[in-house]
Amino acid sequence: MSDYLVKALAYDGQVRAYAVKSTETVGEAQRRHNTWPTASAALGRSMSAGLMMGAMLKGENKLTIKVEGGGPIGAIIVDSNAKGEVRGYVTNPHVHFDLNEHGKLDVRRAVGTEGTLSVVKDIGMRDNFSGQVPIVSGELGEDFTYYFVTSEQVPSSVGVGVLVNPDNTILASGGFILQLLPGAEDETITKIEERLGKIEPISKLIQRGLSPEQILDEVLGEDNVKVLETMPVNFKCQCSKERFGDAIISLGEEEIKDMIQEDGMAEAKCHFCNETYIFSEKELKELQLQAK
Repeated sequence: MSDYLVKALAYDGQVRAYAVKSTETVGEAQRRHNTWPTASAALGRSMSAGLMMGAMLKGENKLTIKVEGGGPIGAIIVDSNAKGEVRGYVTNPHVHFDLNEHGKLDVRRAVGTEGTLSVVKDIGMRDNFSGQVPIVSGELGEDFTYYFVTSEQVPSSVGVGVLVNPDNTILASGGFILQLLPGAEDETITKIEERLGKIEPISKLIQRGLSPEQILDEVLGEDNVKVLETMPVNFKCQCSKERFGDAIISLGEEEIKDMIQEDGMAEAKCHFCNETYIFSEKELKELQLQAK
């Protein structure tokens, strides 16, 4: 089944919940960037969080997540929007370590713990909303939890996970976000905390074949969840040759002239999807005319 996300309420409207299956979406990113397993896990966890955070937006709104923990993978950049579209990359995709003491991919070591997680939301107003928090774990689930609690003042629990096959492809990926709404009762909070303490890791739930709806049932209790909406999610990049052409025009006539004289062509590569766009000498001359 293709990747999708669910939005739900639980405990009679006391909890807002999201869950996503993102195996194919993260698999697309892995193929495009040739990420090694630990880098795949870090990127995949961030993309799953990004998809769910994007689903909290409306219309044409979008957001950018940047994780800079000082670790060997460098920065993780993820763009997502309210339509279930996401793209992302890591600065150094070829990072992998032995499993950690829990037998899991050592995402903390790859991401690092000395740095920040920042979120910039473009919600169609003159000024973007931005929030930034220090990295508290490097495992990313805890870091996104801390972001919601600290930057948006919303008590939350974020679970994200990725399992990688021996051939580096993605076996399972997904996540959930639970958020307490105003007026949530102490009894409800206690029940959720108890369930969270007992459930398997999110990636194991997906590997077992659980759907996003079933993941929320597992996390919150089957009789407590009311699904409001489902939406497909996918890897999608907004880059195009036309956009890169506009960027070349913005460099100015002289800069384009230098490109023509030195190389006779130009090559542009998108960080997010690794697509390469070639501009011939003839195309550069046309762009040069537009730059005048």
